[in-house]
Amino acid sequence: MCKSVIVALLLLPLWAVSQDFDFGKPTYDDIHFDRNKIDSNANAVFLNEYGTTRLSYESETGTMKLRHKYHARIKIFNKEGFSAANILIPLHKNGDAYDEKERVSEIKAATFNLENGKLEETIMTNKAIFTEDKSKYQVLTKFTLPNIKDNSIIEYEYTIESPYLFNFKSWNFQGEYPKLNSTYVAFIPGNYTYNVSLRGYLKLTENKAELAKDCLRVAGKDLDCSKLTYTLKDVPAFVEEEYMISPSNYISAAHFELSDVVLFNGTTKKYTQNWKDVDRELANNKEFGGQMKRKDVFKYIVPDLIQGKTDELEKAKAIFDYIKKQVKWNNYYGKYSETSVKEVIEKRSGNVADINFALISALSAADLDVEAVILSTRDNPIPNKLYPVMSDFNYVIAKLNIGTENYLLDATDPLLPFGLLPLRCINDQGRVVHLKKPSYWIDLTAGKKSLSTYSLIGEMHADGKITAKLITYLNGYDALNKRKAIASASSLDDYVDQLAERMVNIKIKNFKINYVDSVERSLSEVYEVEFAAQDPENAIRHFNPFFINGVKKNPFKLNERNFPVDLGAASEERVTIKLTLPEQFAVTERPKDLAIALPDKGGRYFLQSEIADRTLAVNQLLAFNKAIYSADEYHYLKEFYNQIIQAQQAEVLISQEN
Repeated sequence: MCKSVIVALLLLPLWAVSQDFDFGKPTYDDIHFDRNKIDSNANAVFLNEYGTTRLSYESETGTMKLRHKYHARIKIFNKEGFSAANILIPLHKNGDAYDEKERVSEIKAATFNLENGKLEETIMTNKAIFTEDKSKYQVLTKFTLPNIKDNSIIEYEYTIESPYLFNFKSWNFQGEYPKLNSTYVAFIPGNYTYNVSLRGYLKLTENKAELAKDCLRVAGKDLDCSKLTYTLKDVPAFVEEEYMISPSNYISAAHFELSDVVLFNGTTKKYTQNWKDVDRELANNKEFGGQMKRKDVFKYIVPDLIQGKTDELEKAKAIFDYIKKQVKWNNYYGKYSETSVKEVIEKRSGNVADINFALISALSAADLDVEAVILSTRDNPIPNKLYPVMSDFNYVIAKLNIGTENYLLDATDPLLPFGLLPLRCINDQGRVVHLKKPSYWIDLTAGKKSLSTYSLIGEMHADGKITAKLITYLNGYDALNKRKAIASASSLDDYVDQLAERMVNIKIKNFKINYVDSVERSLSEVYEVEFAAQDPENAIRHFNPFFINGVKKNPFKLNERNFPVDLGAASEERVTIKLTLPEQFAVTERPKDLAIALPDKGGRYFLQSEIADRTLAVNQLLAFNKAIYSADEYHYLKEFYNQIIQAQQAEVLISQEN
């Protein structure tokens, strides 16, 4: 999937340059391109895409900057592809520093339509360009190309100037739409070394290094460059599917990280560090290690919290419960604190790092063994394991060690039970940071399996009406998600009303929900329900017994999937239905028993129905014993779901006896 190489500064002539295509000159083949040649389902296609990145030196300011030029030509086939004309350019900035930000310029865009056999061009004006401050660290430049119709060709180009030499511009060969050609050319001066990571499963059509003579002039000196050319042709669209982490882990792309620079005085400035260097920096950082040490803030608070508790686990649970209820998360991620632990407790609000450093400090104040864990969330790429790249990490949690057991804790959500991370944190591995010991990797896994049991016990009456009691017990992420749904409603009554609206043909007559706020216990729901078996011919009644969490569609639809299926956690769901039939009625047809399993004990589905003493019982078990399934197991999962869906289409037929 991913390989890393060190840029070898092989030196070649500048004139051997892959050529950009001419702007505003669509060819006959472009105009009449048939999408069946690459993807019959495509709503748009990149006819050509070309980009270059090089360093430039500003003699007036004595600063080095990156200049990235991007050029694309796209054919839009239908209305579903019109969104391809909405262009968004993310630009980074360093907080409020005026000079520390990226800028976009030289924006040019036009739309071409074939009208009465003649190609008409509509040029986009500058009035169509908008800027939006998304956050303190990001600005978005947006524009929409004009006069979009079926079969329009759009073309645009722009240049980004960046002061961030460490983050050489990455290039995605894959995206939402297929591409006929995607070419990226990087010019890297001979005294610069970048680590290049090529990700994805597609093999590059072209990957070469050449010498570009005199590509950069700095302080009166001409420098040679390594010219790296990457080309991928006939690129399929990247199709996102359920149960996957960030697509950036799997999209075919080239990523660059600055390793070192040889200065003109002969010394070398290193940018890529080792973990020993990072550990020392984090420990001495005021917004990281400085906040981990603030146990003094809790010297009067913690003794009251743990009074009477001799067990370390009970002490930890009391402190965890206090922090997550005392401080409200402001919905911002971060591995560095934006304030101080003292202010967080006083203001009762903070980002992820603020809250979890407060948790770490409080646990330390109770003389518990606790460490920090930096990680990358599921919507972010998996961290680089070859060398530390701090920009890979965007989150921090606590790791508590008690005896031989350890617990990963995040106090940002009051609905989280002790030892269960939010799903956003379950992403490969995190790096454990101790103030006095070397850091190390740790697997990020769900601390608990998701468990659900549904039990419906009721009676069918002679008129076909069914009255029953439905009891559910939820644990793990199932309970967390249900508690979040309840919390989002204005009241329990409102939540049940919303539930009743979704349960077509089923009336909720009464309900009771237990342990909504007691997150360490199973969430239980009890509903008195009423529904009717269908009665098409008076004597025959029928109903589908899989109305409780039935599998309606297969989440896996690709012919082939080259990336893992990540469920986040192992899970188990049990459903039991028991119905007593009226006198003179009998079951004439019921679902067939089924027992299927995934290879290597990866999971199983069990379905059994039986009749005894006028009682129909239907029992199901659906279990996934792993959180992650490899790409090789994809077809087994797909067929597993197909068989479940087919089995759950069966109905129960009940006939009146003569």
